[in-house]
Amino acid sequence: MSTGHRNEKNDAAGHPSVVLKLSGHTAVIEPDRFTPGSFQLVVDGTPQSHVNIDHPDELFFEYIQRIGHVIDLLGDPHEPITAVHLGAGALTLPRYVEATRPGSRQQVVEIESDLIDLVREVLPWDKRAQLRVRHGDAREVLGKLPAGLHGAVDLVVVDIFSGARTPKHVTSREFFALAAPLLSSRGVLAVNVADGPGLAFARGQAATLSAVFPHVIGFAETQVLKGRRFGNIVFVAAHTPIDLNWIPRLLANGPHPAKVIEGAELKAFMAGSLVATDETSTQSPLPGRTVFQIGH
Repeated sequence: MSTGHRNEKNDAAGHPSVVLKLSGHTAVIEPDRFTPGSFQLVVDGTPQSHVNIDHPDELFFEYIQRIGHVIDLLGDPHEPITAVHLGAGALTLPRYVEATRPGSRQQVVEIESDLIDLVREVLPWDKRAQLRVRHGDAREVLGKLPAGLHGAVDLVVVDIFSGARTPKHVTSREFFALAAPLLSSRGVLAVNVADGPGLAFARGQAATLSAVFPHVIGFAETQVLKGRRFGNIVFVAAHTPIDLNWIPRLLANGPHPAKVIEGAELKAFMAGSLVATDETSTQSPLPGRTVFQIGH
């Protein structure tokens, strides 16, 4: 692990870290004590990414594993895809796409340039990857992406956090409407939503996505979907019907126990929830420290 980047310093435990200029949060890269070659990115005390340098096809956090299963179901196995990742973290999913679908074209958008510098220096990714990092606010960059990407993107991942919360300007109908034109006929938008008991925020996000996309499903650990504890729900949205054959495979692939909501059950889940607009949207609630669980 290198520790020589000019913006980088070590925290009290000797781990590479940086104070991010825009948010003021401290980002730290810590080794995983239990898995050699693995590291965790912690921002503002909240684990945000886990990377296995030697085996980037291995995913650890529950919700990341679930998005990984969605990626696996796109097109033919190992077929290169075009992906846009809104929110970089330690580039866990871009590394996964490159490892499992070499030759994929990927764009990564991150507002905290210092974070990218830290990750690039300490946890460099495969130089062979066709991966472009764009610096800036996800919403602003969405409106400036090359016209050639419109209708050509197979996967858009929305996993945006400032510290432990998702900013409100990337939770509205207007925001998702900016992402919608990117998707190809088979393309999907995968959104990570963190919420707790009652799931008011998650229900609103389901309603908001459904106002933009005609086809939406959600899946998560069973107790999370029942609103019994904080956790992550992954919503998948598309312009064309989502293959119902995906559902048993998403359930079977774990982490377990898992549940998928779609159709009438999704309608019941979001019943009475208002669509979030730029005027009414809110940031996600503060999650508990156990949100980013490691699946087994």
